[in-house]
Amino acid sequence: MKSAPISIQERILTIDIIRGFALLGIFLVNMPAFHSPAFMVRNPEYTGMDYWLDLFLQMFVQTKFYTIFSFLFGLGFYIFMSRAEQKGLKINRLFTRRLTVLLLFGAVHFIFIWFGDILHTYALAGFFLFLFYKRKAKTILTWAFSLLFVFYSLISAQFLLPASTIKEIQAMDQDKESKIAEYIDMYEHASYLDWVSYRIHTEIIPLTIELPFVLITVLAMFLFGLYAGKIGIFQPNSPHLPKIKKIWLITLLLSIPLVILLAIMKLGLIDLGVYQENALFLFTSLSGLPLCFFYMSSLTLLLRKKLWQKLLRPLGFTGQMALTNYLSQTVISTFIFLGLHFFGKVSLVTGTLICLGIYIFQVLFSYIWLKSFRFGPLEWLWRSLTYGYFQAMKKQEGGKSGY
Repeated sequence: MKSAPISIQERILTIDIIRGFALLGIFLVNMPAFHSPAFMVRNPEYTGMDYWLDLFLQMFVQTKFYTIFSFLFGLGFYIFMSRAEQKGLKINRLFTRRLTVLLLFGAVHFIFIWFGDILHTYALAGFFLFLFYKRKAKTILTWAFSLLFVFYSLISAQFLLPASTIKEIQAMDQDKESKIAEYIDMYEHASYLDWVSYRIHTEIIPLTIELPFVLITVLAMFLFGLYAGKIGIFQPNSPHLPKIKKIWLITLLLSIPLVILLAIMKLGLIDLGVYQENALFLFTSLSGLPLCFFYMSSLTLLLRKKLWQKLLRPLGFTGQMALTNYLSQTVISTFIFLGLHFFGKVSLVTGTLICLGIYIFQVLFSYIWLKSFRFGPLEWLWRSLTYGYFQAMKKQEGGKSGY
């Protein structure tokens, strides 16, 4: 039987809108790394409007959206596998091909364009999902919480280190910050090959060493998404509305004290000395977990109303073309800040306004594109390579779209 993605009638509008919302949040977080040497500075010191915008982003955006994207990847895995299984296809081979193509996209993005790529991480973590597809929903949920426990235990272990050790680690960070001028110069003036070579030893190798640590939390969120798919929480006429409302209330109550505590620490009202940066990282990450579920449950509840479906539908267009839009954000930003020589010369506020402008352009582009085509350009390539034949692109050639 010739395999094909799911039809447009089978798509779930809520998922597309949440994905588009997450794409905006990820772009907001990534933008400082596009226009400034954020990789070299762990906690940049902002002033004026930049200071307050940074506080807002730390409280409500940072670590709150890649978790949503990760959740949706796990959910998409379940939808993909279950649909393929219903059609009698070889699901493991099909999804392995899908992950391999995604890994290729991510590796090219990561090595040759931008250090902040998440696709290669998703592809590698995705292979572990094969171990869980046939497991019971309760088992999957247990594993998800267990992985998060391991992740936060590792972060918290830093507080057991002697202050002298922390100072030595921070001295290494300060040494890295001393090379900011060199970093900016390479980004502004180096030839492309010299720039890539510089990035390999400055960015790529250190981030690759950290990859196993990152995989823990990504896989945990994948499993939450797989669990949601298993119990059918996003299916039309889902019986899980009381569960969604309960998740909304619990995550709201958890988020409030965590965000307040994070704000207090960012404002310097609590000073933990040499442990301050580690505490900021811990509470930024901790607050991201309940807030991501609060955002998703809020959208899910709002989208039960026709009015909100209409108001938020534009986010769904970018969500349907998430791969194309995610990678084009890098291409557009690289052109603006490197090609036009604005790297290191843009404030946080200006960068954020540029980010919002680009995203609005992507909403319009996605809307216009999807009026005529079933997939985004890179979604089409990804699906064609996954299924082993060229997918029909024009809408009049068929009524199908999908994951």
